[in-house]
Amino acid sequence: MDNRAVCADNRFTGRSRSKERVRLLLFLGAVPLVLGISLMLGPAGAGFPDITTEAGKAIVMLRTGRLFMGLITGAALAASGVVFQALLRNPLAEPYVLGVSGGAGLGATISILAGSGLFVTLGLPLVAFVSAIITLTAVYLIASQGSGGQPSVYSLILSGVIVSSICSSIIMFLVSTAGIEGLHSVIWWMLGSLQPVSGGQQFLSAILVVVSLGGIWLISPRLNALSLGREMAHYQGLNADLLIVSGLLLGTILAATAVSLSGMIGFVGLIVPHVMRAMFGPDHRKLVPLASIGGGTFLVFCDAIARSVIAPIEIPVGVITAIAGGPFFLIILQRRMKQAWIS
Repeated sequence: MDNRAVCADNRFTGRSRSKERVRLLLFLGAVPLVLGISLMLGPAGAGFPDITTEAGKAIVMLRTGRLFMGLITGAALAASGVVFQALLRNPLAEPYVLGVSGGAGLGATISILAGSGLFVTLGLPLVAFVSAIITLTAVYLIASQGSGGQPSVYSLILSGVIVSSICSSIIMFLVSTAGIEGLHSVIWWMLGSLQPVSGGQQFLSAILVVVSLGGIWLISPRLNALSLGREMAHYQGLNADLLIVSGLLLGTILAATAVSLSGMIGFVGLIVPHVMRAMFGPDHRKLVPLASIGGGTFLVFCDAIARSVIAPIEIPVGVITAIAGGPFFLIILQRRMKQAWIS
C-alpha cells in the first residue's frame, strides 16, 4: 500500500513538472513573438516599414529604442515587485503602492527642473534613488508607530499611500511653478513614456538594472526561506534583518532606475509577479528571471498598444498599465480581505 502511494505521488510530481516545462516552453516561445508584434505596431500602421528609405530607418530605430527602454524598465519594475512581495510576504506590495515610485518621482522631478546635460544624464538616477530611499524610510517609520517596531503589512501599504500622496502634492507644486518647457517635460514624464532618453542614461540604467537583478538572483534562495517567516529564516541560519535591508536596497535601486528612465509607470510590479507565480510557482530562483522577462515583454506590448490604439495620437504607457492594473489590484485586495475575514 505504501509503495503504491509513493508511486502515485511520483507520477503526480512527474506530471506537474512536465506541465511546468510545457508552460515554460510556451512562455519562452511567446516572448519573441510578442516583441516582434510590438515592433510592427505604431502610429504609422502595422507592419515593418521600408528600411531602404530614410523615414523607414528612422521608424525602425525609434521602435527598437522603445523596445530596449521597455525591456529595461519592465524588468526592473517586475523584479522590484517580486522582492517587495517576498520581503513583506504580501501580494499587494509593489513599488507604486509602497510609495517608493512616488519618492523616486519626486527626486526625478527635482532633477529634471534643476538642470540639463550631464546632471540629468548621470544625476537623475542618483537623485531618484536617494529620494526613494528617504521615502521608504519615512514609510517604514510611520508604519512602525505604535507597533512595537515591527509594522504590519497593511500599515506599510497605508503609510505608503499617504507618503506617495504627499510626494505627488509636492510634485504638483513644483510643476505649477515651473516654466513652460519644464512643465511639458515633467507632465509627459509623470504619465510614463518609453521615448528613448540619452545614450548615457540608457547605458547607466542598464548597468544598474543588470547588477541589481544579479544581486536579487543571488539572494533568491534566502528569499524562499524568508517567505516562510522570519523565525523559519532564523532557524535556517539566515540573518533576516540583513536580508531584508539588502532586498529593500536592491528593489529600491530597480524602482528608482525605472522611474528615472521612463517616468511613473505603475502596476507592472504587481501584475507580472502574480502571473509568473501562478504559472511557475513561488521559487524565487525561477521567479526572479522569469518575472524580469515577463515584465519587459508586458511593458513593451503595452507601449505598442499605447502608440497604435488611437493613432496618430499616442497614449502614455502608464495609462495603459494603470487601466490593466487597477482592477487587478482590487481583485487581489478583495481576495485578501475575504481570507482575513474567514481566518
